[in-house]
Amino acid sequence: MVNISIEYQGGLRCEATHGPSGVKLQTDAPVDSHGKGALFSPTDLVATALSSCIATVLGLVAERKAWDLKGLRVEVT
Repeated sequence: MVNISIEYQGGLRCEATHGPSGVKLQTDAPVDSHGKGALFSPTDLVATALSSCIATVLGLVAERKAWDLKGLRVEVT
């Protein structure tokens, strides 16, 4: 299992660290939730995760079928 650690930074911002790689990302609350909206919000990341999961699964199928999906784009609102 992958460990992701989240630290609240204050000012409605958090920093997440991906355990295996050490890569960090920050989140910010959206403007309508009193944040600055300067970074991905937690709900933006949920939509991003679902969309990239769908694209990845399509990529897995495409590899098995020898289809070229390079350049596939997914838009989420």
